[in-house]
Amino acid sequence: MEAGGIAAHGLLADGRSAALVDRSGSVNWWCPERFDAPSVFCRLLDVAGGHWWIRPTGRFEVRREYLPDTLVLRTVFRTEQGEVSLTDALLLEPGARGHGIGCRSPGVLVRIVEGLSGIVPMVLSYSPRFEYGRRIAYLVWRDGRLVATSGPTTLTLTAPMPLAVRGSEATARFTVGAGQRDTFVLAYRPTFHEVASHQVDAADPLGDTVAGWRSWAAHHDYQGRYPELVRRNALVLQGLTYAPSGAVVAAATTSLPEALGGDRNYDYRYAWLRDFSLTLRALWVAACPTEANRLFGWVASAVGRTDGEPVPIMFGVEGERDLTERRIETLRGYADSSPVWVGNEAWRQRQLDVPGELLDAAWRLRDYLDPMRAEVRDLLRDLADQTVARWREPDAGIWEARDTERHYLSSKVGCWVALDRAMRFGDRLGAPDDLARWAAAREEIRETVLRDGWNAEVGAYTGAFGSDRLDASALLMPIVGFLPATDVRMRATIRLIEERLSRGGLVRRWAGDPAAFTICSFWLVQCLVLAGERDRAAAMFENVAGVANDLGLLAEQVDPHTGEQLGNFPQAFSHVGLIGAAWELTTVPAGAAPAERGS
Repeated sequence: MEAGGIAAHGLLADGRSAALVDRSGSVNWWCPERFDAPSVFCRLLDVAGGHWWIRPTGRFEVRREYLPDTLVLRTVFRTEQGEVSLTDALLLEPGARGHGIGCRSPGVLVRIVEGLSGIVPMVLSYSPRFEYGRRIAYLVWRDGRLVATSGPTTLTLTAPMPLAVRGSEATARFTVGAGQRDTFVLAYRPTFHEVASHQVDAADPLGDTVAGWRSWAAHHDYQGRYPELVRRNALVLQGLTYAPSGAVVAAATTSLPEALGGDRNYDYRYAWLRDFSLTLRALWVAACPTEANRLFGWVASAVGRTDGEPVPIMFGVEGERDLTERRIETLRGYADSSPVWVGNEAWRQRQLDVPGELLDAAWRLRDYLDPMRAEVRDLLRDLADQTVARWREPDAGIWEARDTERHYLSSKVGCWVALDRAMRFGDRLGAPDDLARWAAAREEIRETVLRDGWNAEVGAYTGAFGSDRLDASALLMPIVGFLPATDVRMRATIRLIEERLSRGGLVRRWAGDPAAFTICSFWLVQCLVLAGERDRAAAMFENVAGVANDLGLLAEQVDPHTGEQLGNFPQAFSHVGLIGAAWELTTVPAGAAPAERGS
């Protein structure tokens, strides 16, 4: 990997997949069929995992940015000989606009090299590796295009100059002068299915894609604080959305480590119901909730009838449930941090807060769910009934512990949220006897949390009943309205988390966590706002938001000492947290007295 690590990458997306491009112009990650499909470039996880780079031959300096309101990335290389730009994008389908973008994307990666000044020597290296580095394809010329086929996957590269092919790598050296433009097109297709080839507009290869992204952005009229940050973060969340179903993946990658050299590496290219719900809420904040009914319909379809069984917590992007984990032995892992996994065993877990996340999102988006589809109503009612039946059970918790189930505080609070929001729906969701059952269970949960969640010796609400370990998930209590942030015990908990788990506002989940967990840092910002410390919260927000890379992208975690981003990237949870904190800073006016949160 090039210097700069995880945060050196920019995100490209087309509504079904994502590619990552680093500052040196190397495509180090792409799974073209869909987010959770096998890769064709995975140099991110092994130097031999496949790549496609285009860059100057000598030393260079870099500046880069997205074209406004798009995920089209423009990198400018400055060299002694002159300047050249490299513009990268995954194409959207022609003519797609607004919320229709991404549903039928052609699977085409376009790279445009343009000379800005001088004459710059350039080098290209194209070396695909299929199925996470397991397969090396022959590179074969057909009708002037370079074709690589490996089993079910075929890539076709069109280049404006001759390429030298040696084994499994194609290379070229060329110069770019001021005003010159060279366009490279890499198209994916499934080998054994007839798919019409996509014709790229030679005069303006990216024009339609730029127009598509901007039409989506034009639908979203956020009026709060930090509007540019919120618009950019909402765009990233859209980039992590599998448009055909509406599923939102937790991140674009697998197995990027929480700690270098560690083994806490997981595949995040799936749709967690918690992340999905939080993303819906974030898009509500960013003023783009119009597809709520369709997206909740997808959840209802994916979950199906539970018949009393625990609610599944995660799915593949088209609703697949079996995500059994398997180790990829062919890849060494990012910075030699193995293992590399495909799949995620968390799909088998019980996480009791998930119904609360879904019901809370439904309540916030209630105006967009009217009239409510029958299957959505049945799902929400079933979630409330499941919560009544199961809230006393232990679970794996929000952090997905793999050792043993416990009575996690945040899980119980999530159960309270489920029943609180179900009751707010009233007769839209339940009959009078349903509402009475939900109300009784809600009050019992509240009493239990207040009694068993508090640790008098620690002087705080702790991560699990009977535990003496502080946990940043306790910050959710005022955010969801369980307790006001000014409650004496809640305020003490917030203070201790900040003192013991935070460094400069970057909050670890627990003592000993290898790095700060980005969304927890934004939760602390929200809690400070709700406690009446708005100015300090704003300063903390700006510090935490500042750990994003130069393109505004956030990983799952960040080393509070070095600022290095760690974990899968970009991480939906982190971008959701930023939007939520910006909204909190917007909705609580300066000088306002702290109040109990309303939802």
